[in-house]
Amino acid sequence: MNPDLFNDLVRSRRSTFPDQLEAGKKVDDEIIKEILINASWAPNHGKQEPWHFTVFSGEGLKKLATFQSELYKELAGENFKEITYSKLQQNPLKASHIIAIGMKRTNSKNIPEIEDVAAVSCAVQNLYLSVTAYGLGGYWTTGGVTYKEQAKEFFGLDEEDKLLGFFYIGHIAISSTGATRKPIEEKTTWINE
Repeated sequence: MNPDLFNDLVRSRRSTFPDQLEAGKKVDDEIIKEILINASWAPNHGKQEPWHFTVFSGEGLKKLATFQSELYKELAGENFKEITYSKLQQNPLKASHIIAIGMKRTNSKNIPEIEDVAAVSCAVQNLYLSVTAYGLGGYWTTGGVTYKEQAKEFFGLDEEDKLLGFFYIGHIAISSTGATRKPIEEKTTWINE
């Protein structure tokens, strides 16, 4: 393994938003499977592997779009916004695949919930690095119906589980640019003695 190649991979990771994806151009399902396998190698407490992925593609993207836009409409009440409703209907159709990111609480008595959230987040980072390695675009969003209790059943989640968002994957039509990070010295304290 070449550390310089890995450093380049990590530092070239970007979010590719739905409007930057090439709508209608499909990623091969075998690549998606490899990306999911990479995600499953994330560290996790107690070897519980708390992630649960629901993959939408093809006509499934329309089902997701309809489900989330209609649930939003049902729950929004007087806070309903037509622009939000339209985005929930249209954005999924811009991706090749969307992965709903679920967290299953398989051993909730022994493992604090935050540790399962952290493990699933590590799995999402593996998704990001994988799509970058394949030259694809990816985007983790926690918008839409992510935190709605009423959405859980649709994604195969139980009451104690959590929906942690959606990961869009597709071919890049418009590249992301301009990402920067503050110097690591501003975010690090060394204690040597």
